This record gives sequence, structure tokens and C-alpha cells, in this order.
Amino acid sequence: MTLVEYLVKDRVAYITLNRAEKRNALSPELVSGLKIAFQKASDDSQAKVIVLRANGEAFCAGADLGYLQQLQKFSYEENLADSRHLKELYLQIYTLNKIVIAQVQGHALAGGCGLVTVCDFAWSVPEAKFGYTEVKIGFIPAIVMVFLLRKLGEAKARELLLTGSLATAEQAAALGLVSQVVSKDALATEVDAFAQKLASTTSGESVAATKRMIARIPQMDLEEALDFAARENATARATADCKKGIESFLNKSDLTW
Repeated sequence: MTLVEYLVKDRVAYITLNRAEKRNALSPELVSGLKIAFQKASDDSQAKVIVLRANGEAFCAGADLGYLQQLQKFSYEENLADSRHLKELYLQIYTLNKIVIAQVQGHALAGGCGLVTVCDFAWSVPEAKFGYTEVKIGFIPAIVMVFLLRKLGEAKARELLLTGSLATAEQAAALGLVSQVVSKDALATEVDAFAQKLASTTSGESVAATKRMIARIPQMDLEEALDFAARENATARATADCKKGIESFLNKSDLTW
């Protein structure tokens, strides 16, 4: 069985978790499969936007419980290597050169909620629950915390991380974790329409540069960030996409990317 499915259709790459019988729990093999798929999508000239979705009732239930039991027998070095494996996946998605949309058809918990966190947008059904439940089992939401603090800010992140409480889709949307809540029947259609809109109305070069800046600027002080932004601004003016866009704007002609 293929743990991660990959499909490109109409300039959208669909990466699908395919471990439904285990609620798409994150095993080392599944994490490896996702890393391979996202690299493929990043390099794929036929893919402009990426949708991360899942088969089955759950989007992703977090870490595989059987594997968590094995981890208790691991050495520190082995556990560090395993932690870095997941860290690399989250960082890969967060900094990817293309827009990533999470299509959440069921619960996204712990590490699974981490996957949603590092995507650029998340569309969810009303029935889905979200949460970082690690503190309830004596664990810590360590890696995802780095991204969640950036995304939601400290106050909202504290509420989710320290309580381990589950949030409804509507609550997750109010916090800023979820972009849109739509019915289960409309989810795939709505996400496809949004992906197609992004594919046709945004410059790939501009998206890649903007995401790169979003990832780097929070760690800089004000002057460093502004200097970095000025250099990126100057570089962008010389790109083919910028020249094409300005020419279209000046000529008042339709532009489709």
C-alpha cells in the first residue's frame, strides 16, 4: 500500500495521506513519504499550488501509538534523530516555494494538527476537531510550538498548548488556525476552486519570494528586516514575472499566470 499518494491535475498537486486504517497516524515511513512527495511537488513544473488531504475519517491523529511505545526503548540519540525527521517535514512544508492548502475532512490532532499549522491555508469541515494534546499524555508539543507561536501569537498558542484542549473547526477559525469552514459535501469543490484561483492569479516567483521572507523576517530586528526587505524588493523588480505583471498593468491587459 502506498502511504502517500501524489496526483497533479490542472496545475494543482494533491498529496494524500493514505493510512486510513490507522487514522493517518504519523509513522516514520509516512513522514518519509510526505517529505518525498513535497519535494516532488516543489520541483514539479506542472504543479503551481499544493493541496494536502487525507483518505478516511480522520485527517491525521498524530503520532502512531505503537511507535510511541517503541520510542520508550530508544536512546537519546535515536529519539533526537526521530524528532529531527518530523522537524524536517514541518520546516519543508512551512518554507516550501509553493502555496500549500490543508484540506481537513476529519480530526487533526497533535502531530496531525502540526501538519495543518505549517500549511499556508487550511479549509475544514465543521465536524473536525483540532488540538495539541501532548501535555495530557506527559509529552510536549515541542516542534509544532515553534510554528504555532509564529502563526497565532503567544496568548492564543498558550491556550492551545498548555491545556491540550480540543477546538472545534469554528473555534480554530476564530483563533486563526483554520482559514475557512465549509460543509463536508462542499469541501473538495471549495478547495479546488480556491487552488485554481491562486494558480491563475498569483506569480510563482512572487509567491516563492514572499514565503521566503515570511519565514525569515520574524527572527530579525527592525533595521535588519527592513534592509532585507529592500534588497528583496530590488531583486524582485528585475524578475521576468515582475516585468510581465507591470507591462500587463500599464497596458490594461488581462493577466493569467
